[in-house]
Amino acid sequence: MGELVLRNVVKTYGEGPQIIQGIDLHIPDGQFTVFVGPSGCGKSTMLRMIAGLEEVSGGDILIDGIRVNDLQPVDRGVSMVFQSYALYPHMTVAQNMGFSLKLSGKSKREVSEVVGRAAEILQITHLLDRKPKALSGGQRQRVAIGRAIVRKPRVFLFDEPLSNLDAALRVQMRIELAKLHRELGTTMIYVTHDQVEAMTLGEQIVVFNKGKIEQTGAPLDLYDRPANRFVGGFIGSPQMNMLAATVVAHNGVQTVLALAGVSHRIALTGRPDRALNGELTLGVRAEHLSVGPVDEGIAARVELVEHLGDVSILHARLDGMAHAIALKLDKKDAQYEPGERIGIKVPSSSVTLFDAKGEAVVFEHRAVGENVRAVV
Repeated sequence: MGELVLRNVVKTYGEGPQIIQGIDLHIPDGQFTVFVGPSGCGKSTMLRMIAGLEEVSGGDILIDGIRVNDLQPVDRGVSMVFQSYALYPHMTVAQNMGFSLKLSGKSKREVSEVVGRAAEILQITHLLDRKPKALSGGQRQRVAIGRAIVRKPRVFLFDEPLSNLDAALRVQMRIELAKLHRELGTTMIYVTHDQVEAMTLGEQIVVFNKGKIEQTGAPLDLYDRPANRFVGGFIGSPQMNMLAATVVAHNGVQTVLALAGVSHRIALTGRPDRALNGELTLGVRAEHLSVGPVDEGIAARVELVEHLGDVSILHARLDGMAHAIALKLDKKDAQYEPGERIGIKVPSSSVTLFDAKGEAVVFEHRAVGENVRAVV
């Protein structure tokens, strides 16, 4: 078992402001959950509080229904893998992995069996007699994970464990971690600032910002239906394009928006769930935009084309706007040069509207016998 519940968890340092501001969260047993957010958002502090390495200023942390606020880290049933491998340089891989078992009084035979099984899972059996200086970065990370596995915790905690690895090895280790989770079935909480890691690893993503949770959900739910501008801009690569807009007409079933600085109009069908006052923001993903002749869309000028192999990222500046937007195109559709004039088409069915506070607006569509709500 490894169910984790956070109830109004708060963290402050002395008389300073709250670093963690009343976090409520439920992580079911066996789930792979990723805490993601920019540097300084509180995600690592929250992880250390769960581990018992930081004192809880307020609220409750429960593991399998037991309040663990006052328990020592060793008594919480958690194992933590840090960004630094923290291996003992004078010990072999086997000794590093089995050290905690030795301290707990396990026999040599028990330690050898458990370490051997963990080494098989991580495919490092052939490294057991080596010392850390003879290992690559990826191998050292596997040893650090193995050291956590042998304790058979109820909850695994990972604090940016791949940040010291090169890009290719990070991809490989992400695959290994996903396979490890499927094999062990243990609850895992993984902290990263890399939203690509979050999207590829997490069954549930928790987006942190300034000590609060902005949104929790499955990766594609957050990508397709961001709760606010912060989530829309943080999740996804390239970031969601944000265009300032105002309402120019509304008749109850259709809302017509004008984009700031251009003459283009976009009509959204359905009834919004709130009054649309003040400056609004239209969010649209790069892959939802398309390119045509300059007179068939929003006039823009190409600034840069990034060729990534199967796809290309086209950066263009709209006439009348100070910032560029990004389009993701098939390589065959991205044959443009910097300075070339193009028209950008924005499909109304694939945009997200944010109100003046940055919250996503939900449009309600009604048909005979149904009541479906969907962000358009």
